[in-house]
Amino acid sequence: MAQVENHLIKRLPRNDRHHLLAACEPVQLTLSDVLCEPGKPTRHVYFPTDGFISLVTLVEGSPGVEVGMVGREGMLGAQLVLGVAQAPWRALVQGQGSAWRISTAAFKRELALSPALQRSLKHYLYVLMAQQAASAGCLRFHLIGQRLARWLLMSQDRAHSDSFHVTHEFLAYMLGMRRVGVTSAASAMQRAGLIEYRRGELTVLNRPGLEAAACACYAADLRTYAQLLG
Repeated sequence: MAQVENHLIKRLPRNDRHHLLAACEPVQLTLSDVLCEPGKPTRHVYFPTDGFISLVTLVEGSPGVEVGMVGREGMLGAQLVLGVAQAPWRALVQGQGSAWRISTAAFKRELALSPALQRSLKHYLYVLMAQQAASAGCLRFHLIGQRLARWLLMSQDRAHSDSFHVTHEFLAYMLGMRRVGVTSAASAMQRAGLIEYRRGELTVLNRPGLEAAACACYAADLRTYAQLLG
């Protein structure tokens, strides 16, 4: 049974929180599962508790690139707050774990009944917008090593562990890079003692060092979330 560890749910008033959870069901997020596709109606909303999801923009002629990440700090399906049924991205499970799931119809009913939920999710929509704007600038202007450090920190935050599963192929896909570039940047981080990588398992050894290696986008994301959602 999933535990109430999603931040957006936890910050709701007691009655609103219990009413929302009564309409949810606990589910397991399986690594690499696709939860939604761009242009297709959203069937379910997900509130991760210990799994996390990548938001991938698809680009014609390429596999796409990650523009956002959702863990227990957020939700998948926030565009429904705007009355829009379709998501603009592919949602791919990056870290397996648990989540609360609610149907789109039930979520809309809960949203109409809870002004607190409406306020919280409007703030969260802005957080997502800021994260995606930062990702666009990061992709264009920042070095591979800086971008990789930011991505590893974001993943560690949502995995709630120093270790998590990831392959160089997946990193290249998420960051919109060639694999050789990712391998080179990751190898430099290993030599510097920031991370350890063995057989698809990555361990963060030096968190402060990784934060120093990341671009300013990571700290900016944290500040935006703290200002709006505490």
